[in-house]
Amino acid sequence: MCAGSCPALKIERSTDIMSDYYNSIVVGTDGSKSSLLAVERAAKIAAAFDSKLIIGCAYYESEEDASKTLRQDSVAILGDEKAQENLKQAVEHAREVGANNVETAVRPGAPVKALMAIVNDNKADLLVVGNRGINSLTGRLLGSVPADVARQSDCDVMIVHTVS
Repeated sequence: MCAGSCPALKIERSTDIMSDYYNSIVVGTDGSKSSLLAVERAAKIAAAFDSKLIIGCAYYESEEDASKTLRQDSVAILGDEKAQENLKQAVEHAREVGANNVETAVRPGAPVKALMAIVNDNKADLLVVGNRGINSLTGRLLGSVPADVARQSDCDVMIVHTVS
């Protein structure tokens, strides 16, 4: 036993222990109600952790490109202009629920490939997507955006329950 001169172990609690985990969050949107629910969830997480939120949108450059890769559960966005419209709506929604540091990114091509490029370009810590298509027969047989990004991503993936 020590008589008043024992070394003490001081344990400090960090109130923001999670803030180091999610500095950069990517969320995908196609303008659908379902994807805006994913944007909302990602925005709330970004606000809570004071993280950068990157809202990404994929688009097809032509109808031919879309028909080659489009899945039953996907929304075809033709052209950069439509993608920018979707992003504008998503940014407004994200800011309404508290996200402050919001950026956008658009990429041509299939949604999975585009989202992975956005995640990698931004060194994202978290990718948020909706669950549309994951439980459909087509999704089970051919794959779905949420399932495919979960398999391919090097960062954490949150699949938000946006459709029943």
